[in-house]
Amino acid sequence: MEVTKKRGLFSRFLDIVEKVGNKLPDPVTLFILFALAILVVSHFAAMAGLSVVNPGTNEEVKAISLLTKTGFQEIMTKMVSNFASFPPLGLVLVTMIGVGLAEGVGLISALLRKVVQAAPKKMITFAIVFAGVLANMAGDAGFIVLPPIAALVFMSVGRHPIAGMAAAYAAVAGGFSANLIVNMLDALLAGFTQSAAEIVNPDIVVNPAMNFYFLLGSCFIIVPLAIWVTEKIVEPRLPEYTGPKLSMEPLQAVEVKGLKLAGVATLVFLSLIALTIVPENGWLRGEDGGIVISPFMSSLVPVIMGLFLFPALAYGFTTKALRNDKDVANEMGKAMSSMGLYIIIAFFAAQFIAYFNWSNLGIIMAVNGAELLQGIGFKGLPLLIGFILFSAFLNLFIASASAKWAIVGPVFVPMFMLLGYSPAFTQLAYRIGDSITNPITPMFAYFAILLALAKRYDKNLGLGSLISIMLPYSIVFGIAWIVFFAIWYFLGLPLGPGAVIEYPLGGE
Repeated sequence: MEVTKKRGLFSRFLDIVEKVGNKLPDPVTLFILFALAILVVSHFAAMAGLSVVNPGTNEEVKAISLLTKTGFQEIMTKMVSNFASFPPLGLVLVTMIGVGLAEGVGLISALLRKVVQAAPKKMITFAIVFAGVLANMAGDAGFIVLPPIAALVFMSVGRHPIAGMAAAYAAVAGGFSANLIVNMLDALLAGFTQSAAEIVNPDIVVNPAMNFYFLLGSCFIIVPLAIWVTEKIVEPRLPEYTGPKLSMEPLQAVEVKGLKLAGVATLVFLSLIALTIVPENGWLRGEDGGIVISPFMSSLVPVIMGLFLFPALAYGFTTKALRNDKDVANEMGKAMSSMGLYIIIAFFAAQFIAYFNWSNLGIIMAVNGAELLQGIGFKGLPLLIGFILFSAFLNLFIASASAKWAIVGPVFVPMFMLLGYSPAFTQLAYRIGDSITNPITPMFAYFAILLALAKRYDKNLGLGSLISIMLPYSIVFGIAWIVFFAIWYFLGLPLGPGAVIEYPLGGE
């Protein structure tokens, strides 16, 4: 992308990142090269006899060469299953059935025109960012739904759609450890923290809300910072958008009628969903009657699909954009055809990530890195900040928050307990590091989605351009979160209900 303005040293740094990054091959080629590199590295790592003891299972994990007969057979026989089981693939395509239909019949356009015409333009960035931070309560669905809608919202008011997309993605990914409610990730991580803490104190009990106060406070840090980065750093560096613009003409009577019936369809659909979770014996409640960990949380993608699909049908048939079932199928097909580039990227990304996991290089890097951090000799806050930065670096290679925590949690939770820090505090430091680099890591599967969506608005957008767009969010979030963490540490504030910073030596 052509840079229209220079903004000091930091802007020049981003220019360098963009230029260097754009000299890299196409993302498809890049994932192929990464996969080939894993094959070679895994072979030499296996020849060198690299191995570690998994602190979570106490089992020895050895580097596995993929340049063997067995490795070649696995590559060939699991190529299709790697692609088919690639987690974001199904989530994206299922969601696009509803979202694509809503976009194709004009529902999203009409709804945005109505909202934008009534809402103050100054509040648009806030609304996008705030929705993004809250979206992580819906798991991975926020990565799929929010960025393309944010792009349309920005485009509708004459702002660059890629800026809206970046703001939404940064809020969802970078704000992964900021929220107003306890969600599924809190419960998932708490389970690993519990088992790690039992290494020191078998009678200890942790709870999913143990970081809640800090996560709540983080919302008031991340939201304004994301807005500032978007409007002061990201947008000024983007060239003027000259592509298609969303029409802002007043709604016609038939469109208004369609929106009303779409609203009715939405209420009916939500009421039906409520019947599955509100009653104590609701079909989508968990076995213990809970909602945080339940079939409902695992059903959010089809729920979101329905939340777009049924209103789109109501709107489409009202406005005559749809006349029969063939029109419905054709619009869904158009939505799928627009995802062609993403599907290609996803295929090669799935192979690369599978090879990386098979080789055991990820866990070897994690355990060796943890041992290195242990041996540096830091104490107190410098050690904790070092752990945050280590988690942020590790996140560049292992994107799954739970997978990383399963590996490093059994090392650092007991270690910090013996140094006088509670499991809740150690988990909090990890979560900050895990969030900081989410917006920029290509290992995060949804980064490929972001790139594919951004190319809709700039076909020449390269990997370097996208990283240079997202990097300011990571840098600013990282600095602010570490400062916020240090202030919380020095003030000795509680981390959540029943959770404090200090852990009494001896587990008393």
